[in-house]
Amino acid sequence: MTAGDFLELIFIAVLPYLMIAGASAGVYIFLIFAIRLFGKKEFSQLSTFDIVFILLISNAVQHSMLATDVTFLGGLVSAITLFVVNYIFKNIIYKIPDLSTWLQGHPLMLVYEGTPIVENMSKAKISFPELESVIREHGVMEIKDVSLAVLETNGVISVVEKDEDGNLEKKSRAQSDEDCLE
Repeated sequence: MTAGDFLELIFIAVLPYLMIAGASAGVYIFLIFAIRLFGKKEFSQLSTFDIVFILLISNAVQHSMLATDVTFLGGLVSAITLFVVNYIFKNIIYKIPDLSTWLQGHPLMLVYEGTPIVENMSKAKISFPELESVIREHGVMEIKDVSLAVLETNGVISVVEKDEDGNLEKKSRAQSDEDCLE
């Protein structure tokens, strides 16, 4: 066996894993852009439909990432590739603020001084029942008691309410949970 034959055997053995890595990276990048295009929400705010959709997408793309190699090593190569691509993406986004803004968007005001901003809710694909639910999670019973509610770039909705004196008071979920226990 010559050195060329040996290299050819190594290439033939490694090629399927390089294809898995390439497919995994391609699917990751596609999903990032698709999620950006179709909107984002915090995981805890996902509806049943959103969760089912994510599960079906993950099942659908699994086959395109692994092709015919469903071995442990094939899955490991795919997982490692996804971690590496995610790490690279996060570093690029950190170093290029304009790209970060384009991919993650800007914060979006949903409520101002007790008045829902319907146009922004529509942009974010957030219904009134979803907004009311999130506001209650923050310990505020009604939208009219909200001074400000903002959909942050990470998908979390921040809620600021007025206290008894009419001053602004930020409520975190932890505070809201404590309030509910009292």
